[in-house]
Amino acid sequence: MEVAETRVPGAFVFTPEQIRDERGSFFEAFRGDHVEAVTGRPFRPEQINYSASRRNTLRGVHTVAVPPGQAKYVTCVRGALRDIVVDLRVGSPAFGEYHVTSLDAGSGRCVYVPDGVGHGFLSLTDDACICYVVSKRYVSGTQIDIDPLDPDLALPWGFSEPPLMSAKDATAPGVRAALAEGLLAHWRDVRRPAS
Repeated sequence: MEVAETRVPGAFVFTPEQIRDERGSFFEAFRGDHVEAVTGRPFRPEQINYSASRRNTLRGVHTVAVPPGQAKYVTCVRGALRDIVVDLRVGSPAFGEYHVTSLDAGSGRCVYVPDGVGHGFLSLTDDACICYVVSKRYVSGTQIDIDPLDPDLALPWGFSEPPLMSAKDATAPGVRAALAEGLLAHWRDVRRPAS
């Protein structure tokens, strides 16, 4: 498996090596030992989620309060997505930096999103489906939503018409408001341990 760290410290893109023949293909989509070796942190899945979206649906930017925190390992299992992670960890040397990854069912590419990092995606096809393997189960009241269209973040979604968004995402606060309210995780509490 090929692994590349993004501009967001601790966020990685995993691209599997595919074995192809006349029947199709096979690849390992997730290996806990590989994720842990690369991130330097334990990753034990506690929940797996799927969401299916129409073309031009924008979901995110979402993160989870620390504690409890929640790391994610995401991939597209049907269709195609423009996936974005953004560093929302207060005090991080990369605060506000983002990384864009094209995820599609054929590539098997996955993105590891560490605690405190925001995540969102734009569906590029109808009936696109994303799978989230998460390190902590859902805890009501801990999700933090940031306006995905916040001009302070200026995320490059690349849509050509207004995207379909939930009311919750459309009315989410911008990053400045989230900072002022003390909602965001601190870098010192979530950064990778020194190697």
